[in-house]
Amino acid sequence: MASDHAVSGDDGQRKLGFWMCTALVVGNTIGIGIFLLPASLAPFGFNATIGWLVTVLGCVALANVFARLAREMPNADGPYGFIRATLGDIPAFIAMWCYWVSLWITNAAIATGVVGYLGAVFPSVATMQPALVALALLWTFVIINLFGVRTGGRVQVVTTALKLLPMLAVALLGGWLLLTAPATYTAHLPTAPVDLGHVVTASTIALFAMLGLESATVPASRVKDPGRTIPRATIVGTLLTAVVYLIVSTVPMMLIPQGELATANAPFALVMDRFAAAGSGRWLALFVVISGLGALNGWTLLVGELTRAMALNGVMPMPLARNNRRGAPAIALVVTGLLGSGMVLLSYSRSLVEGFTFITNVVTAANLPLYLCASLALAVLWRRGDKAGVRGMLPVAVLGTAYVIFAFVGLGHEPFQLGVVLAAAGLPLYLFMRVRRPAAVA
Repeated sequence: MASDHAVSGDDGQRKLGFWMCTALVVGNTIGIGIFLLPASLAPFGFNATIGWLVTVLGCVALANVFARLAREMPNADGPYGFIRATLGDIPAFIAMWCYWVSLWITNAAIATGVVGYLGAVFPSVATMQPALVALALLWTFVIINLFGVRTGGRVQVVTTALKLLPMLAVALLGGWLLLTAPATYTAHLPTAPVDLGHVVTASTIALFAMLGLESATVPASRVKDPGRTIPRATIVGTLLTAVVYLIVSTVPMMLIPQGELATANAPFALVMDRFAAAGSGRWLALFVVISGLGALNGWTLLVGELTRAMALNGVMPMPLARNNRRGAPAIALVVTGLLGSGMVLLSYSRSLVEGFTFITNVVTAANLPLYLCASLALAVLWRRGDKAGVRGMLPVAVLGTAYVIFAFVGLGHEPFQLGVVLAAAGLPLYLFMRVRRPAAVA
């Protein structure tokens, strides 16, 4: 019966465990961005390394923010529930609206970016219409997630395990060269002087590659024992991702001349071809595709769950909250798939690097309101003092807030203004839903 599946979110559907939630964090964070990031950061030299360290510390602070919120409010419906219960309706809506927009834009970018690498692995793909291939990829994962959140979770575990293989290959190559030919690490040392402004900018660029640390909290209503599972998965997933990134992003920077690295479309493939074996870069490109597809699957799952949660909370039309017989938010998945398809058609003609430069600005700007509101929500919980274990909340909230402000500064004026426009664009919908469903929104 349709009514049985419409908006159910009971414990019987909480089927995401620790490993699936950890895979969501790692899988969503490690997408295509890390495979392009060494080229983006190359002009900054050692400023990029310092920026990475700042980003890792900031993201660990933010991971602790989400972990504490999940522990203190295990029955809240993810980030929207955290923020609404502490800061109110409008901040919750603005934060989640911006985040929601960033998810389906990211899906479009990933699908578009994967096509380029797919053509490097399978030359026949290069002869096809790239927009059609990207759309086929996007809708493949919409269909997978229509079979239920657990199906999407299983796919995420497999793709996360596979996507770590190229990272391991680069790390092992770097370690082998350090032991057998240490001079390769000093032959092309970056020459850019250390500068605070460059550190801030590099750190903000690096943040794009770490977006996704909040992933385990979004499908909170589908998680087994969320008060215990989500905090553990968030911290473990963020730390694992940070360690992998620090290692593998340092290897290209130390081995490839700065000018050459800055213009490389596939930095990791360049390293493998030059220092491992000719043609090995093609095999690495295969795992880049797997990495991108894993991220596409994870973000598709999350944008469906987020749309459903916002509809249940009265800030989006109620039909978007309906589940199909497999417990998947079918209408939400289809609608966000259509929105992502529109972005694919608008952006497929961009080059890989240009497209990701644009996406870095848009998506990072759109994510920061969520991170800021989550940090402030934790501070409000501490101030209320109505939850057990408030000790340690304030330092975590302060560190999270400070890092978000730091990241806003690094973005510059244009992305900040873009973020304001994104936030304002959702207000008409909020006001419309407030009139239609005042009890839910108020």
